Amino acid sequence: MLALTLEARTWAHRLPAGLKLALVALVVVLALPVTDPRLVAGLVVAVAGLYASLGRQAMRMGLRLLRPLAVVLAIIMIWHLVLHEARLGLLICLRILALVGLANLVTITTRLDDLMAVVEWLLAPLSRLGLPTSRVALAVALVIRQIPALATRAEALRAAWRARATRRPGRELALPLVLSALDDAEQVADALRARGGLAPPAPPDEERT
Repeated sequence: MLALTLEARTWAHRLPAGLKLALVALVVVLALPVTDPRLVAGLVVAVAGLYASLGRQAMRMGLRLLRPLAVVLAIIMIWHLVLHEARLGLLICLRILALVGLANLVTITTRLDDLMAVVEWLLAPLSRLGLPTSRVALAVALVIRQIPALATRAEALRAAWRARATRRPGRELALPLVLSALDDAEQVADALRARGGLAPPAPPDEERT
């Protein structure tokens, strides 16, 4: 699951995780009110340029992570064509493509523990209410990593189906995908238990007893 991090070290890896997340949030805030598809298309080109600056491996990984979006974007575009709102459909598709691509860029260039540290820092005020911020941070980070991993797994299942059947895959892939997700969750749980879990360290008095 964690193999989706870009192995080659780039300039994006050297940026603090908090800064990258803040920049993504800023781009989202600035991009949502834009209604001109040409401007949003420019944002897509800019995001593609960021991937290109990281090298071919980053571009290949970025395209692979965006591939599962093709069906969703096609459905959105067809729906808006039926409603005679092609411009709006194009705007929505370009916006999704740009923002998801930018979020994936942060994901593949940021270590899991760095993401956890940022989330835990944001949740720090809630720790006074008894919220286990470290566990919440880990859960958020794992979800961020798991989503593209599941998308890649779904694409692999679809490719395997197309190699063995003539009709398009449908709900038949739901069960193996769910079982695959459960298997990943069990492996992550085993890895956490092997490393001591998330329980806080015992106080010094308890350790002596």
